Amino acid sequence: MAQEDFDVPMDTQEQEQDVDLEKIKLLPNASDDGTSASFQVIDEDHTLGNALRYIIMKNPEVEFCGYSIPHPSENKLNIRIQTYGNITAVEALHQGLDNLSELCVTIEGNFREQLEKGDYKSIEP
Repeated sequence: MAQEDFDVPMDTQEQEQDVDLEKIKLLPNASDDGTSASFQVIDEDHTLGNALRYIIMKNPEVEFCGYSIPHPSENKLNIRIQTYGNITAVEALHQGLDNLSELCVTIEGNFREQLEKGDYKSIEP
């Protein structure tokens, strides 16, 4: 596999991003003080769900975070967040999404750095 096989724009931060305001919905039955809430993310699955749950649970202000896929044939991800009260569930979700995005950018940067060094072998089975 040659280096040119990975020809993807380097600076993903500068790419124009379409923001879909219907992508994440706040589900009913959130607590009055905002410390616990459930959200539904459209067109996502376990790939985002597990990574986002892990990142949100790393936040010391979060008491619980779990996710489920309501039905295998629907591309919907439900995520429940409960905090200790110092931040709201919406803030915890925001921070989790930001942290996960930063992590992905860091991983991509490290990957590209190693790729540019060219010190790798392609092992074909």
